[in-house]
Amino acid sequence: MAADLLAQAEHGPTSPACLITTSERLATEVPVEVERQLAGLATREIAGAAWRDHGSVYLAADRETAAAAMDLLAPEHLEVLADDLDWWLDALHNYGSLFLGTWSTVVYADKGMSGTNHVLPTARGAKHTGGLSVAGFLKQLTYQRATREATRTQAEPTVAVSDFEALVGHRDSAQIRLDMIGADVSDSMHAYEQLAR
Repeated sequence: MAADLLAQAEHGPTSPACLITTSERLATEVPVEVERQLAGLATREIAGAAWRDHGSVYLAADRETAAAAMDLLAPEHLEVLADDLDWWLDALHNYGSLFLGTWSTVVYADKGMSGTNHVLPTARGAKHTGGLSVAGFLKQLTYQRATREATRTQAEPTVAVSDFEALVGHRDSAQIRLDMIGADVSDSMHAYEQLAR
């Protein structure tokens, strides 16, 4: 754990390295081991500054609290060293890339060995986006095709909200459609002509 934290800290003096654990023993011993390893690390000036200024250790009461804290931090990389990896995979939602188990160190992805994309959201951006993927280069189009039968369920609340917001044009656009479904065929055509204008 200490080596993995220092590997991320050596990216730069402002690189965060955080441990969240449910073990009081690890919360106590890992920082000591970080300092021991740091003393012999060639990049200790950079990694040491990052650990000193942006390193953190959190002791969580249980795994649910730990998972909630991880989701709150929304890290670029999230490494989970635990026995119940399937539980963590299901419980975690905000991360750039997730590394499950002892054999899945972040440094493999840092150096392109694990095959996953490594253009990832930083600064808690993982709360609202994932890593760069082909989806980022695709144009997504949406469309609506409402039916006469759905008009009342959409138009009536639209009229109410538009009245509240004092957006008369929005209100009229929805109200004309309500008028169309409430009138006979000839009146509907007249309302449609008004709509077309």
